[in-house]
Amino acid sequence: MSLELVVDVRSNGIWLALLRDGKLVELHEEQGNTDFAVGDIYLGKVRKVVPSLNAAFVDVGYEKDAFLHYLDLGPQFNSLNKFTKDTLRNKQGVADLLYFKIEKDIPKDGKIADIISSSSPILVQVAKEPISSKGPRLSAEITLAGRYLVLVPFSDKVSISQKIRDPKERERLKELMEAIRPKNFGVIIRTVAEKKKVEQIDQDLKDLLSKWRTMHTNLKVATPPKRVLGEMDKTTSILRDMLNADFTHIHINNQSTFDELKEYVSGIAPGREKILKLYDGKLSMFEKFGINKQIKTLFGKKVPLQSGGYLIIEHTEAMHVIDVNSGNRKGADGQESNALSTNMEAAEEIARVLQLRDMGGIVCIDFIDMHDKANNKALFEHLKAVMKTDRAKHNILPPSKFGVVEITRQRVRPETDINTSETCPTCKGTGEVQASILFAEEIENNLNFLVADRKEKNVTLLVHPYLESHFKRGLISKQLKWFFKYKKWIPVRGVTAYHLLQYSFINKNNEEIAL
Repeated sequence: MSLELVVDVRSNGIWLALLRDGKLVELHEEQGNTDFAVGDIYLGKVRKVVPSLNAAFVDVGYEKDAFLHYLDLGPQFNSLNKFTKDTLRNKQGVADLLYFKIEKDIPKDGKIADIISSSSPILVQVAKEPISSKGPRLSAEITLAGRYLVLVPFSDKVSISQKIRDPKERERLKELMEAIRPKNFGVIIRTVAEKKKVEQIDQDLKDLLSKWRTMHTNLKVATPPKRVLGEMDKTTSILRDMLNADFTHIHINNQSTFDELKEYVSGIAPGREKILKLYDGKLSMFEKFGINKQIKTLFGKKVPLQSGGYLIIEHTEAMHVIDVNSGNRKGADGQESNALSTNMEAAEEIARVLQLRDMGGIVCIDFIDMHDKANNKALFEHLKAVMKTDRAKHNILPPSKFGVVEITRQRVRPETDINTSETCPTCKGTGEVQASILFAEEIENNLNFLVADRKEKNVTLLVHPYLESHFKRGLISKQLKWFFKYKKWIPVRGVTAYHLLQYSFINKNNEEIAL
């Protein structure tokens, strides 16, 4: 298995595509405004306490108040609250907790009205980004995530990832953390810390403590609502959580971003900087790596399967519903075998689509009916296996007697929704056809204006692949005729992201030439 990260820096933000063996598995858009991202820490102000919900609404600067439930306060809330208030009053002059007196834990079944009051300042962390009409979901159990460790202030507990199974390694890591962690700071040891050297883990701990000190410095002068510590951007967070031996290449098309990521990778994984590649090709990155085509295939209502089957994906207010269809697939081994093969293939594609679109909440999948219980069990086990690579928390129930599989998947940020439908290029969505002209002739007229009249050099034509084939078709193609007419070769490139009647001209620097 190989992993490639494509970092496409654009004028309006950054697009990130994670490819596993050439297949698109994650897609993220990182805009300039990264407020209210998961992991951000805010000094908020309690707007309203609602005893009936055992929750409070907190102003963190978003247009709608954020939601904080009692169960999300965390057992050490009294200690955090004291630390926050003492810092704001200049009584807590240092971030270090060596001499900080830990308060008694709050009861598990307590009432939020007994713990916090309206208008009081509160330190919170974004647990879920704003989704649809809802504001952010908050947690007062502050944690700072690093590459190998997660720092938990106001705790003395050392926890180890259950995926580290070697008893000797677990004991080594626990003894190490007990020796180097500061007082009143708990630690969760992540899976990637397995077999890592003491120096690497110690440096990660120092980095997290430095973040805590930065947060404390910002908190001292903060007035709610105010962000006091921001989570790292999406690019570096993906590298922090996923960079391993399976990563083969990281492609970047911007020099400054390339330099920043190279410095970051050299810090978290010395010697792996060579996997970073600066892309300077003429085609856009998403076109070069076939990402645009995969986006159009995987983000529509109908998602095709290689065997000829397809998925129908519907989104309702309450849940996502996926229907599996065999399409024109015909198996030689009978209906049951054909259904099993299609379902197995569909399970792999569903696991990929859930992760790619970041679909959360309840997902109901209507697989093709199978009568053999062994086949239903095999499908269930296969679905669990292909979902293991999904980093979001999820739970899968066995197929019901109607063949429906139910999945709950953690939702922490808005679902990635890309509209793959196109407005009719002839009627522009009006349903009325205007008097038409030859579109190819329009392109040739504009090309003649640029080359013959404006004397533009190094002109390249970008069109939909269908039009590309029209201009290149035949022994004496349109493109060859242009060569004889203008005494220069006019490159024609097909762009799958373009709709049928979209075109543009670019120069040698890949900049669009205005007509």
